[in-house]
Amino acid sequence: MVNIQTATNDAINVLKDKIQILKAEEGSIYLVGPVRLPVNLHGETVVFQWYCWLNSKEETEDIGQIIDNLSSANLAEYQQSSVLVYGDFHQDEEALIRMHSICHTGDIFGSKRCDCGFQLKQSMQMIVENGSGALFYLANHEGRGIGLFSKAMAYILQENGSDTVEANEKLGFVDDSRNYSDAIEVLKALRSKPVTLITNNPKKLKALKDAGLSVSGRTPLWGDVSEYNESYLQTKINRSGHLEEEGTFLHD
Repeated sequence: MVNIQTATNDAINVLKDKIQILKAEEGSIYLVGPVRLPVNLHGETVVFQWYCWLNSKEETEDIGQIIDNLSSANLAEYQQSSVLVYGDFHQDEEALIRMHSICHTGDIFGSKRCDCGFQLKQSMQMIVENGSGALFYLANHEGRGIGLFSKAMAYILQENGSDTVEANEKLGFVDDSRNYSDAIEVLKALRSKPVTLITNNPKKLKALKDAGLSVSGRTPLWGDVSEYNESYLQTKINRSGHLEEEGTFLHD
């Protein structure tokens, strides 16, 4: 029979130097890592350092208590966010970052209704080619913050004439309810030097700058445009304020 207390003590000894406790708007953020994570990126194995974080209303620095609470927290029923770090992210002068919102349909299934799956892999490739950077994978951002079930209903509305903004609004949501505060606190814990943000969305730039982060620039990320997502991408520009780059879209 396994001695639970012994197992917990063993875990504490291993994990005590791998868990950071950060202040959040409410409670704490527990940041665990780094974990060596080899990734298949376009047919090549690239090694990232992976961190994951957990929001908690508690404010404790007792690692044992944090571990004890995990088994009763039902974490498998809730999404947790994480970040992939490449290179010497803490010290390198030039670092790219991507604040990537989870997209179940695009990232996992490879849906062509959006460009999310392309943006995920392309931003990882850009970070590797740059030599240093981090991809934040934000788990509570599905459907720009409305959740997966609501996103499925929004898709049905889109198939019946609504654009992405209208579909969210018809379901009682704002166009974009995403919050970056937790990711920003994690970024501050991992790096103090300026970063270049991979994005087409000026709201992401504003969120970082409003939080006092030093942002040295923006790198656009357009691509994988097709008949299935051109209207979606145009709506991003026309209604959500995304920044278009010359030659972005297909034209008949």
